[in-house]
Amino acid sequence: MNKFERQGRPLSNQQTLSETLANEPTVVPTDIPDISDAPPIAPPAPLTPVEVRTILMSLMLTMFLAALDQTIVATALPTIGRQFGDVSSLSWVITAYLLASTAVAPVFGTLSDIYGRRATIVTSLSLFIVGSILCALAPSMTILIIARGLQGLGGGGILPIVQTVIADVVTPRERGQYQAYFSGVWMAAGIGGPVLGGVFAEHLHWSMIFWINVPLGLASLAMLLPKMGRIPVFHRRRKVDWLGGVLLMAAAVVVMLVLTWGGNRYSWLSPVIMAMAGVAIALAFAFVWHALRADEPFLPLSLMGGTVVPYAMVCGGCAMGAMLGLTVYLPLYYQGVYHLSASEAGMALIPLAAVSTGGAAIAGRTMARSRHYKRVAIIGTIVAAATAAALASASMPLWLLLVLLSVFALGLGTAFPVSTVSSQNAVARSQVGTITGATNFFRALMASFTVAVFSAVLLTALGPDVSLSGEQHGAVSSIPAADMIAAFRYVFGAAAAMMVVASIAMGLMEERPLAGPAQPVELAVE
Repeated sequence: MNKFERQGRPLSNQQTLSETLANEPTVVPTDIPDISDAPPIAPPAPLTPVEVRTILMSLMLTMFLAALDQTIVATALPTIGRQFGDVSSLSWVITAYLLASTAVAPVFGTLSDIYGRRATIVTSLSLFIVGSILCALAPSMTILIIARGLQGLGGGGILPIVQTVIADVVTPRERGQYQAYFSGVWMAAGIGGPVLGGVFAEHLHWSMIFWINVPLGLASLAMLLPKMGRIPVFHRRRKVDWLGGVLLMAAAVVVMLVLTWGGNRYSWLSPVIMAMAGVAIALAFAFVWHALRADEPFLPLSLMGGTVVPYAMVCGGCAMGAMLGLTVYLPLYYQGVYHLSASEAGMALIPLAAVSTGGAAIAGRTMARSRHYKRVAIIGTIVAAATAAALASASMPLWLLLVLLSVFALGLGTAFPVSTVSSQNAVARSQVGTITGATNFFRALMASFTVAVFSAVLLTALGPDVSLSGEQHGAVSSIPAADMIAAFRYVFGAAAAMMVVASIAMGLMEERPLAGPAQPVELAVE
């Protein structure tokens, strides 16, 4: 540091350094302490393996909270409706959480890049816990729906922040393996959530599905907060573009309402849906117009460009959409074609949810060892597309259907860690939270869009009077199996098309080197 910097005197734009040195009188500062003998400031020690494991365990528990709350509520809805005497509003118990969590995902991701991970994870978990308590104590359906929205605000921030903290703790090359572990968390929540929800509602009280979040949330904070000070800091304080954030959230909420209500509560061409679609487009244009003119926009549009991020988002979004769309409507297929009960149909979804974790694990290990890590996702999505096409081509016994669904899930699962880590690896460390939130936001929109498309396909093929929620089992059983098979050929065909798009996007994505520990020569895969 030179004397001009110590004295706080910046150099003029017109004045060269040599001129300044020549003209400046020699001044010996007397107020500067002698630091010649002071020891150098050591950089913070890297996290030990034990600390990394502790942080990851607390993150897995945190993510389990968000994942469990999306699956545990559904089985308790009939009991809740009977207690409050309001069945018509039950869908809002799910919709309120979905709208809030989707809208705030990019918001929390960006805020974590501005205020840091500790502040945002504490905020999101606190909102989630408070929302859970209010849900459990709700005296009416209206209060329950409002509390679910508050709970969704917290739950929507958990996933992007957890993925961002992983990016802070481990290198991109190692990150894919940990993404696979978190896929296992979602699998456990997907399988255990409906079972727990049914047990609580039938044998205890429906409020237990919310009370269980309190000790789990507090335990997560107790495990995570002591270690947060050891996590590397990459956030950058700057002015928050609140107007851009509000425009983005408003556009997201309206789009989600269009996708949720269209074809169900209102027809797609109804004045309500058309007006809401117009409002969504106007808000989206307003957000883009503002982002192009703001000095530091809430979500920089430049992050959405390039040769990595847009292709990774399309691949991950198509994979998520295909998986969620089949998860929602396959029980209808099981009941109509194989005459399974509702509980048996739920059990038959396990291969789709569980085996995708294996695909994510394979991709994660490949990313840690191979230079050409995107090949596994390209091959996996091609296999998934071919399997979905086979499902659409002919009827088959249940065991063969479950085998093919397992193969489909295995290939589909490879897309998630590769797309997530590639996006994080393509941006500056101070923008990892922003891109992670945007990625989760886009996946949620794609999933909702896919569910809406599958619903439209089935309503067109089976007729508008069929209940696609699975609540009217008699109506489903009255449909001939041949008609159900014919209708689902279009659904499986749409899933195959989405996986083809995912494979093409992954093939077009630039494969940038992943930072991380060097691999031994014998382990490196070309």
